Amino acid sequence: MQKITPFLWFDGCAEEAARFYVSIFKNSRITQIARYPEGGNAVHGQPAGQVMTVAFELDGQAFTALNAGPLFKFNEAISFVVDCADQAEVDHYWNALGAGGDPAAQQCGWLKDRYGVSWQIVPRALIDLLSDPDAAKSSRVMQAMLQMKKIDIAGLRRACEQP
Repeated sequence: MQKITPFLWFDGCAEEAARFYVSIFKNSRITQIARYPEGGNAVHGQPAGQVMTVAFELDGQAFTALNAGPLFKFNEAISFVVDCADQAEVDHYWNALGAGGDPAAQQCGWLKDRYGVSWQIVPRALIDLLSDPDAAKSSRVMQAMLQMKKIDIAGLRRACEQP
């Protein structure tokens, strides 16, 4: 078991969300589902038998989803970065995670999914281009990225190589 596991609070859709995420990432699975028991209803307020937690893995990274009601909402202060080897991976994760999400929350490779969770879909090429020792090149890459919603690697490379 990994030492630190992200724990995500949902309002009644923890299992649905976990199944959604597992369907998107390779080497992913639901590992355990726990349900609310009869006892403790006065404290947790959830009906007995309803899904309480869902443990799942996304490409080997463990997560836990909790059904705990509407008290807390996700915001952009926490996000998950998806490392992408190429444009095909960027396109896959952008389209899959963004489906049904908030289009207004899409910028510079960030998106908010249908559950309100923020993701950064980042191609390795972006980091390489932003790290170019030529400050003019890295600056042009930054300016190009700031105009994008989904990151376009070819567009970043064109910006880097402009005279």
